[in-house]
Amino acid sequence: MTLTFDFNPVTYSNLLAEIAPKAIETEAEYDRLLAIVERLTFNQSKTPEERTLYQLLVILIEAYEAQHYAMPISTPHEVLQHIMESSGMRQVDLVGKLGSSGVVSEIVNGKRSISKAQAKVLGDMFKVSPSLFI
Repeated sequence: MTLTFDFNPVTYSNLLAEIAPKAIETEAEYDRLLAIVERLTFNQSKTPEERTLYQLLVILIEAYEAQHYAMPISTPHEVLQHIMESSGMRQVDLVGKLGSSGVVSEIVNGKRSISKAQAKVLGDMFKVSPSLFI
């Protein structure tokens, strides 16, 4: 990170003393720092010191979230099932685009992997990155 010439270490030290950021260990501390980050996010005229503090707080929040709110990794067929459900699409709508009804059924149910060509078709169809299906 490059600090600009107008960064004031004393002002930054005062902000640090006021906020007292540290590794987040409790939900209350998480909520407190999240509220500060939200306030800073919408401040269109952040000082260089506030931008630096913001970056630090985001790192602390992301670390806490990764530990306590980790998202389970979805398989390609689970992603496909979710997108199909969200868009109201059925398996029959994929027949001809991905292959026969048997191939589509195997893909949707995770019994057959999605090829790169099929991932591209799905990406184009759902307006998402094909990498979601690989």
